Amino acid sequence: MAASSSLRVITAPPKSLLFSFVTSRSLIRVGGWLTMQLILGSSSASRRQILAEMGYSFTLLSADIDEKEIRKEKPEELVVALAHAKADAIMEKLRDNGMMKEILDSQETTLLITADQVVVHDGVIREKPSTPEEARKFIKGYSESHAATIGSVLVTNVKSGARKEGWDKAEVYFHKIPDEVVESLIEEGDVFYVAGGLLVEHPLTSPLVEAIVGTIDSVMGLPKSLTEKLIKESLEEP
Repeated sequence: MAASSSLRVITAPPKSLLFSFVTSRSLIRVGGWLTMQLILGSSSASRRQILAEMGYSFTLLSADIDEKEIRKEKPEELVVALAHAKADAIMEKLRDNGMMKEILDSQETTLLITADQVVVHDGVIREKPSTPEEARKFIKGYSESHAATIGSVLVTNVKSGARKEGWDKAEVYFHKIPDEVVESLIEEGDVFYVAGGLLVEHPLTSPLVEAIVGTIDSVMGLPKSLTEKLIKESLEEP
């Protein structure tokens, strides 16, 4: 995300390092060395960027599910349910394409990361906008207002099936968003691929962000601290 002189990023106190990297695919754990394979079950460019920034090598697979078929009243429950549905779909893909047998025969631990995110504005859950009209309504609603992002992370041990889940929340406060910015974002089209049409890292919108309460990686769809915590917990499973 481009820096802005008016942007304030407010984060929680720093947490202790969860574990140490040896290489991008090797981790230190009690009892010796453990090599690990990661699969990112997402087509999100932001999540790919964040996971790479964390130092991991990974394989990409997409879930290709109909997210509208899964409904929950609470945003936290919705994003967790969608992350599980994505994991289920990718596990089925692994069985169908023969990769599951290779994983089961391997000595390495293979972890699958799936995630989902919604935006909550004025108490209403917003997912990806489906039309220009909806995107326009979403983005204009953020002008001189604020929205919350609710994002889930699910880490599945592909061999054992064990799962670790969690969710994170951040808030974004905006200055006035000019109509020409709204129209440019819609014309470019990226807003149709993100929850709530919320693109805080875009060069047109980043100068208009007044403050972020939480972390930018959480707003972008993959909270780093939560992801590392769940990976660590998954690796500690017997």
